[in-house]
Amino acid sequence: MHIRFWGTRGSLPKPGPTTLRYGGNTSCVEVRTAGGTLIVLDCGSGAHGLGQALLAEAPAPLHGHLLITHTHWDHIQGFPFFAPLFVPGHVWDIYGPGGQGGRLEETLAGQMEYAYFPITLGQLGATVRYHDLVEGTFTLDDVCITTRYLNHPALTLGYRLEVDGVVLVYATDHEPHARPQPGQPGETPAGILPVHHEDRGHIEFLSGADLIIHDAQYSAAEYAQKIGWGHSSVTYAVDVALAASGKRLALFHHDPARGDADLERLLGMCRERAAAAQSPLDVIAAAEGQLIALSTDAVAPVTAVSLTQPVRVGDASRATGTPGTVLIVDDEPDVVGLLMATLRPEGFQLLSASDGETALALARAERPALILLDWMMPGRTGLEVCRTLRAEADLQLRQVPVVLLTSRAEGEDIAAGFAAGATDYLTKPFKPSYVRSRVRSWLLRSQGEPAPAPPQPT
Repeated sequence: MHIRFWGTRGSLPKPGPTTLRYGGNTSCVEVRTAGGTLIVLDCGSGAHGLGQALLAEAPAPLHGHLLITHTHWDHIQGFPFFAPLFVPGHVWDIYGPGGQGGRLEETLAGQMEYAYFPITLGQLGATVRYHDLVEGTFTLDDVCITTRYLNHPALTLGYRLEVDGVVLVYATDHEPHARPQPGQPGETPAGILPVHHEDRGHIEFLSGADLIIHDAQYSAAEYAQKIGWGHSSVTYAVDVALAASGKRLALFHHDPARGDADLERLLGMCRERAAAAQSPLDVIAAAEGQLIALSTDAVAPVTAVSLTQPVRVGDASRATGTPGTVLIVDDEPDVVGLLMATLRPEGFQLLSASDGETALALARAERPALILLDWMMPGRTGLEVCRTLRAEADLQLRQVPVVLLTSRAEGEDIAAGFAAGATDYLTKPFKPSYVRSRVRSWLLRSQGEPAPAPPQPT
C-alpha cells in the first residue's frame, strides 16, 4: 500500500511562508494498492493537485473510490476542482456517512449550486455513483474497509483499510469522548486506558495499524479551551496510538494558525512522549507530498464479505420502536427546551419527562428508539431508571440506547453509568451541533444496518 498526502491542514487552507514544509491545503490523502485500487480519503483543497497528477499520469479511463469522512467544508471544498470528475469515461464511486438528515449526493450538490459554482453536479463528465455509509465492514476490490463513527459535531466516519497484510487507519475530526479530569490539561495520563467505552472502542479501531493518520489539531492546553469542537490534541493522538500498539502515527489536520516551526516543536514533544512510554511508535507530522509505503511479508486474507448491491441508509423510521422517537428526560426545563429545539428540525418525534417514574411509564408505552436521560432527577435517578430498563422483560426496552445527561465527568461516575447499562454520555454543557451528530450515530448504530459497497465491476 502506498499513501501520499495532498492536503494535511484542518479547518481552512493556509498557504504561505509559514506552512511551506507541512503544507496549507485541507484534507486529502491518496492510497494505492499493489492490485491497482485507487482510494482517495477526503476531498479538501488538496484534491486539486491530486486531480491534476492523476490526469497527467493516466489519460486512459480511470476508476477511483473517494471516501469522505463528513461534509464539513474543509473536507469537500476540493470536490468541484477535482479534474477527473469532469472527464468522460472516468468512473468514481463516492462514499460518505448517510442516514437521517440527507444524502451525500444532495450535500455535494449544494456547494455546486449556481450561486456558488458555475457547473452543477449533474454536468460532471465522469460516471459518478454515490453511496451512503453506516458503521460496518465491506470490500472495495482487494481492500477490506471498516467504518466507525467518530466524535465530531457532524456525522463523521473513520476508515480502517486492510490489504495485503497491512493496515491503514484514517481517523480525522475526532475528539475524546470523556471530558478532561480536574487538574489535567485536557488529557488522560499516558499509559492509562480510558474509562469511557467509546474511547476504548476507538483504540480497538486503531489496533495494530501500520499507519494511523489521526486528528491532532490542538496542543493539550488548546484542547482544554476547545472541548466540543470535535478535534484531538497531539498528546491524545499519541496516547491512543500507544494503547492501540500502532506502528506509526501521522499527526494530521494541523491547525491553520500553526506554522511549521510550532508544528516541529509539537512533533518533538510527541516523540518524547512515545519514547518515555518505551514504545517503538514512530511519530511523524503529515506533510504535503510525503509518500509512505506500507508492506509486509505475511499477506493476510481479506475476511469481509463484499456486498454486491449498494444499500441506501434509511431514516429514523427504520429504528427499533416508534419511528424516530426520542424520549428526553430532565428536570431542567431549559435543557429539555434546548434538546427539543435541536432535534425537532431533524424530523424526530419527541417526548419529554421530568422525573424517573414518568420516564419509565413513557418508555413502556411509547417504546422510543433512543432515551436521553438526566443523571440527577427527583425520585428515581438516571442510574436507577437505566437499571430498571435493563431488567425489563421486553427485549426492546432492554436494548434501547440510553444516553446519560450529566455534568459528572469523573472516571468513577462514568464507570458507574456504564455498569448500570448506559450506552453513552452527553456531558453538560453541550452544543446543539454535537447533540445532532451523536443522536444520529446512536440511532444508526442501534439499527445495525450493513455498510454498503458498490456493484463490483464485471
